[in-house]
Amino acid sequence: MDEGPCRNSRFSLNVVIAMDGYGDFESAVLRVAGVSRSFGPKLVLDGIDLEVPAGTIHAVLGPNGAGKTTLLRIIAGTADPSAGVVTVAGDSARPGKDREQRRRIGLVPAQSQSFYMRLSGYENLLFFGRLQGLGKKRAVRRAHDSLAEVGLADAADMRAGLYSTGMLRRLTIARAVLVEPPVLLVDEATMGLDPEGARSVRDMFVDIARRGAAIVWTTQRIDEIRAFADRVTLIHEGRVRFAGSVPELIALATPRHYVVQLSNGSSRSQEILEMGRRAVVRFGELTAARGGGDGHFLLALDPDTVLGDALNELTAAGCGVISVREDRSGIEEAFLALIDRASHER
Repeated sequence: MDEGPCRNSRFSLNVVIAMDGYGDFESAVLRVAGVSRSFGPKLVLDGIDLEVPAGTIHAVLGPNGAGKTTLLRIIAGTADPSAGVVTVAGDSARPGKDREQRRRIGLVPAQSQSFYMRLSGYENLLFFGRLQGLGKKRAVRRAHDSLAEVGLADAADMRAGLYSTGMLRRLTIARAVLVEPPVLLVDEATMGLDPEGARSVRDMFVDIARRGAAIVWTTQRIDEIRAFADRVTLIHEGRVRFAGSVPELIALATPRHYVVQLSNGSSRSQEILEMGRRAVVRFGELTAARGGGDGHFLLALDPDTVLGDALNELTAAGCGVISVREDRSGIEEAFLALIDRASHER
């Protein structure tokens, strides 16, 4: 997927309406400008800016409590900002058009608990389609189409209460795309899913983006945005700490943690560990790798030290270096580095 481009006041929330369907790649655009939110004296969001072109996926990263879910609620219109503007490309919303506004933004919440469990998946979608203003014939068609789109066509007549966690997550996605909104807000869509289920969900949203939807995707699975998101914004303590492409985020990482496999002709890992610790004391710390075995250890380098120097010292001390690999992905390293930098700036 090609990378898309990346992009304050008294209370003002202006949701601007777009065309029916997912829209085209020129006009269906989400913009968030200077959005802040306070709960009493606590500032949860502080001047957040986002721009998400149609047909792109914009990932929002951040630790728990960073303000990601609050941001999605403000964009969705279920919470008011203290300041700032949210727009969806098109004409300005008019008074009395609340239902029309809701149809322009689809929300996939982190929890899938708002269905009627005694009704079938199809009956649930038919109900929500009618609730969102679809005529009966279109509601029926879109319920069937949405179930097929998320791989639930064969379970359409099954009671929702019998759905698995993964099936309920898919039903939540089907509900969000019922009216083909130009903007989709996705909160922790892969939480609780196994790797295959998570990959399948991401593939669904890639297809939806290709049809023109602008997608905001929050996640705690930091590494899943690689080869998935077009742009990424990192929020920490309510402020934007990074905004750019995934490669630009990775470029900020300086690997500091490695898994090294060592040998000195002895099968005693504790002996190798003690030798290695003494060898790298000027460069960092060597510890036992949890569940590693086979002479695997964790090497954490101090700032401004060089991996090659530490490896040379290990070799000189009689610890043969068999293999070396990074213990964390580049994305995780960059994420932690930015969080650490923000913490020191307080």
